[in-house]
Amino acid sequence: RRQLIVYRAFYGPEVTTYAEGGAYPERACVGCSLVADQVAHPAHLNARNTTLAFASRAPQAEIHDLKRRHGWEHIPWYTITDDFDRDFDVDEWHGTNAFIREGDRIFRTYLINNRGDEQMGDTWNYLDITALGRQENWEDSPEGYPQTPPYQWWNYHDAYSAPT
Repeated sequence: RRQLIVYRAFYGPEVTTYAEGGAYPERACVGCSLVADQVAHPAHLNARNTTLAFASRAPQAEIHDLKRRHGWEHIPWYTITDDFDRDFDVDEWHGTNAFIREGDRIFRTYLINNRGDEQMGDTWNYLDITALGRQENWEDSPEGYPQTPPYQWWNYHDAYSAPT
């Protein structure tokens, strides 16, 4: 896919932002957990050439268990093993970055960290932070941007064409 949205979720041994009774590895940061609870089915973003992924410092086995326990299996979630979080301003707090690929080049087109990404979770808000937007013809987009009439691309999450 051409666009990538990465949410830096705080889940790992260093995390201390738990609600009462929460602790690693059973729980992630309470705010990050609330964000994960809001995430819509990714098929709708995928239909607009966009991928949403979460990233944390926890090992994959613990991420897998956390996703299973909380019903977040639909969220792609990766382990940070390098300086990604520091390089993209999300090492000390949660945050959302958006990227676009142009040929063999990658550009960061959006960042919100600390407060402000609470409105994320639904398809529309995620598309609105991307470089290509919702890709509907009512948007004032540069020539060559993909656009379709509103509602035309909408589908049931299990009815979109399989990715090629």
